[in-house]
Amino acid sequence: MKAATYLGLLAAAFAAAVLVAINFGSGIDNYAYDLWFRHYNQPAWKPQSVILAIDDRTLDAYGGIHQIRRPLAEALELIAPQKPKAVAVDIILATKDSQADARLAAAFHATPNLVLDSEVLNDGWEDPLPEFRSPRTVLGHVSVVPDSDGITRAIPLVKVQGHDQRWALSLEAFRLSRGADMVQSPEDLLVGTTAIPAPQKVTDSHDRDDSRFMRVNFAGFPLPQVGVKDLIDHPQKASEFAGKVVFVGVTALAEAQDRLMTPMLEGPKETGIAIHADAFETMARGSFIRDVPGGWVVLFSLTLVAATGLAFRYLPGWWAYAGGLAVLVLAHATPYVFFTHRLVFPLAMPAMAAWSSTLAAAGYYYLVVRRSWRVEQAARTRYQQAMQFVTHEMRTPLSAIQGSSELMSRYALTEEKRKQIANLINSESKRLARMVEVFLSVERLSAGQMELKRETIGVKQMMEICLTRVGPLADRKHIEVGLLPIEEDLRITGDRELMEYACYNLLTNAVKYSPQRTKVTVSAAQHDHHVRMAVQDQGIGMDQKEVKQIFKKFYRTKKAEESGEAGTGIGLSIVQQIVEQHGGQIEVTSRPGEGSCFTLVLPTGAAVRPAHVEAVEHN
Repeated sequence: MKAATYLGLLAAAFAAAVLVAINFGSGIDNYAYDLWFRHYNQPAWKPQSVILAIDDRTLDAYGGIHQIRRPLAEALELIAPQKPKAVAVDIILATKDSQADARLAAAFHATPNLVLDSEVLNDGWEDPLPEFRSPRTVLGHVSVVPDSDGITRAIPLVKVQGHDQRWALSLEAFRLSRGADMVQSPEDLLVGTTAIPAPQKVTDSHDRDDSRFMRVNFAGFPLPQVGVKDLIDHPQKASEFAGKVVFVGVTALAEAQDRLMTPMLEGPKETGIAIHADAFETMARGSFIRDVPGGWVVLFSLTLVAATGLAFRYLPGWWAYAGGLAVLVLAHATPYVFFTHRLVFPLAMPAMAAWSSTLAAAGYYYLVVRRSWRVEQAARTRYQQAMQFVTHEMRTPLSAIQGSSELMSRYALTEEKRKQIANLINSESKRLARMVEVFLSVERLSAGQMELKRETIGVKQMMEICLTRVGPLADRKHIEVGLLPIEEDLRITGDRELMEYACYNLLTNAVKYSPQRTKVTVSAAQHDHHVRMAVQDQGIGMDQKEVKQIFKKFYRTKKAEESGEAGTGIGLSIVQQIVEQHGGQIEVTSRPGEGSCFTLVLPTGAAVRPAHVEAVEHN
């Protein structure tokens, strides 16, 4: 593997995962957070709060929400002897009701550690009437801010309007129940010995902070709840409020305006007072859910990418894919493990980093392995072709050398005859040497490891040499080989030996596959900036389907196989490689039974292609 390319690919995968996670990952993180909440069984605990509910039964009995002050006062009077630690009331008491206000005000004044609801409006705070407030009464807000998907996962512990700041109803109830002051720091709020994680964020305008949020650890079971009507009808139930923090609010379906979705409930909605009770329980138990700093998430995601890269770089075969799978499992399991320890570790960035890096590394690994396999297969194929080439092309000169040497050794020959045979052996040996040289050149050309010679070749001279070499074969079959007139100054540029081999191969094919007493015609002429060298025969011919296949290695037409002529089907593929490396092409016209015409179209100028792999000097 090329290290720089591989590292760049992994870096790009990581960068893409981070960008996607930052811009689109919040939905994935929230969905995973809610799923974990619903499926993780938290240890049960004994609640420290009770909800005094203004439920449907209460409203039906007393004439609706506008008549609730008198029964509420009566319920608080029943609770007071039980000495609750604090009472938090989530009812807006900003209007007068002369018949019930006095009794409710008296009940409030008799209630220690009382927190009343105040609501933030555009022009300031809507506070309870002064008569409901004693010097010890604390005001708290009940604002609940759902996330963009409408699900409430955290509550704002502070709300600021103008220069007036109010703490959350649940936070004030917790502070009063502990009899402690509250100390602020940039990272948390300290109430007695309890540090509530609520990092402070500075706004762009540097105004007072309005963004201290605390994640609510929602109970997996309903908190204790007693209806106002039920308490008045059964005063003995007041004992359920002893030593507890009481949250008073509307739970009736017809009146509750602040029903919200929570991670624990997919369909049903929870009331605002119940959410604040859950927030209080979170503080009372100290079971806070903290967010892991973003820097650690990025570092973990980067570690996953690095692990994936190392797995596919150094592990062999399927072990590499197993390593990638292990990284994916780690990316998805780690956030859940953190959640079981009440730590929010976002899922989107690690998961996207793991998936993108695994796909990138696996794809690169696959391509590299496939490329190495193809290179190995190509080398093996070239070796097989080389052996077949040796068998096919070198059989004739070797037979001539072998036969001539046997004649000299077995028979007493005249000096003139011995000299004649020696010349034949010498000629065939040189021919064999040229074949070996051509063979090696073609092999190096196929592997992209040679630089073609650049020399001027006289077309007429080259054709005459090829015709002389093919003459004996044509004579045995009584085939006439004719050369049409060629201009003396017609020239091309390229490798002489390879071009001679290409022309000679076309001529031998034309003679081999032509019937006896037919004619093979060779011609050459210049058209525009190209030289066209054609070999026309009167042989068996081919149909158009066969013409499209003949340059494939080892392909032979059916009639060629039936002719009895020896062949391997690699000659034309080699010719095509030679011509294409010289910047030319081969044109073929043929009809069954009427012969074929092979035309080499080559540029007249120096149009030799450069080698695409490391060039080796060819001598």
